[in-house]
Amino acid sequence: MACPDGRLTDELVPGDPPPRDACGVFGVWAPGEDVAKLAYYGLYALQHRGQESAGIAVSDGQRIMVHKEMGLVAQVFDEPALRALRGHIAVGHCRYSTTGASVWANAQPTFRSTPATSLALGHNGNLINTRELAALLGQTSPGGGEITATSDTDVLTALFVRDHVEVRGAGEPGGVEDVAAAVLPLAKGAYSLVFMDEQTLYAARDPHGFRPLVLGRLNSGWVVASETAALDIVGAGFVREIAPGELVCINGRGVRSRTFAAPQPSGCLFEYVYLARPDTTISGRGVHATRVAVGRRLAAEHPADADLVIPVPESGTPAAIGFAEASGIPFGQGLVKNSYVGRTFIQPSQTIRERGIKLKLNPLRDAIAGRRLVVVDDSIVRGSTQRALVAMLREAGAAEVHVRVASPPVIWPCFYGIDFATRAELIAGRLSPAEICASIGADSLGYVSLEGLTEASELPASRLCRACFDGQYPVPVADDDRGKHVLDGLGVGS
Repeated sequence: MACPDGRLTDELVPGDPPPRDACGVFGVWAPGEDVAKLAYYGLYALQHRGQESAGIAVSDGQRIMVHKEMGLVAQVFDEPALRALRGHIAVGHCRYSTTGASVWANAQPTFRSTPATSLALGHNGNLINTRELAALLGQTSPGGGEITATSDTDVLTALFVRDHVEVRGAGEPGGVEDVAAAVLPLAKGAYSLVFMDEQTLYAARDPHGFRPLVLGRLNSGWVVASETAALDIVGAGFVREIAPGELVCINGRGVRSRTFAAPQPSGCLFEYVYLARPDTTISGRGVHATRVAVGRRLAAEHPADADLVIPVPESGTPAAIGFAEASGIPFGQGLVKNSYVGRTFIQPSQTIRERGIKLKLNPLRDAIAGRRLVVVDDSIVRGSTQRALVAMLREAGAAEVHVRVASPPVIWPCFYGIDFATRAELIAGRLSPAEICASIGADSLGYVSLEGLTEASELPASRLCRACFDGQYPVPVADDDRGKHVLDGLGVGS
């Protein structure tokens, strides 16, 4: 059997990947529980947020053990690996790289050790001043060794374990909590963090709250996770969201909270479009309910004279339900998804590659032949997938294909933790909706408006980051801090 290569072939058309989130994070403090298995199941629930590598760190109060590898959660861990991770505190992580290459050295949780303390850390998001933070460390981290990884997360971890933090506002040397509270205001961009030393579990969220992070309660302890769905899987009750600019500390003395920066909420609107699981709740609003509401608005804004509404499974399904409800056009399945096509180790032949979409989706010919279709998708990035999809449906006998998109045009790249294409690669960054319609070969094309998507979230625009749609970035990004390989080739990280 070939070794895992860390790649998930989730592209319906080769070379046209969907938007990918940076990572999923999970932490648990629960004496008497098998925290490694709780972390494993929590990561399983968060697998959609990152598929390149996975890892779990566990502390027994005296030392931290880390197991991480390239691949999916179920490939990285087996029973013997989990049994070896004994303790009462755990931090778990599943990664998709947005800063630093997809290699083992950048897998998380990151780990650092000094004579004073050890630290394991998982990070969801993307820092936009990584070079500036790396410069604070110089060539090495005191007591922590050289920066051999090339991720923003490793730089942050090295800063957290320094005995003396020679940065503005650090004051006297302190423990991990004090050091973190001094360093976090210096980090710019998106970070939802779960980390631990030998005794304490920590969670922190950037002042804008770009990426989600929630706190849950077990009978015997506490859980922090990227999404509420992960709390459900491990049997934890939802307590609240970690607030923007908040640092939470959990140990035998209970749960403590401190604010390290003034909150400026700008939660990611794209979480509602695609990134989060439909069974997750964000800011009190269920993601599935939001997507159904988007479909209703889409039907009102871009009606179609058609016979059947079909989704592009699975992410287009809730919006297709809403479109069908509002339009009165019957909802049906027109495409069958092969759930078992995921990771591959053998590249398909040229013949198969040319028809690559059929590895993942195949039309129900009896359902669509001779019918006018409304095809609902969550978003369009490069347009290659939709072009192949429309061609496949026409080949299967569809009389008309009307594409409806449950997000506004994605015009701008994201620098806060979603790996979109560059603006030059984004089809909406260079073509109008009418030109995109012609390019993909549809009979008509309609995007939900930005106002309609925002209203469906039930949050005011002032509390959302909508930069990929409108180009208004809450935190300005310097040109030299853009891109996932920002540390490659520097003295730090080389």
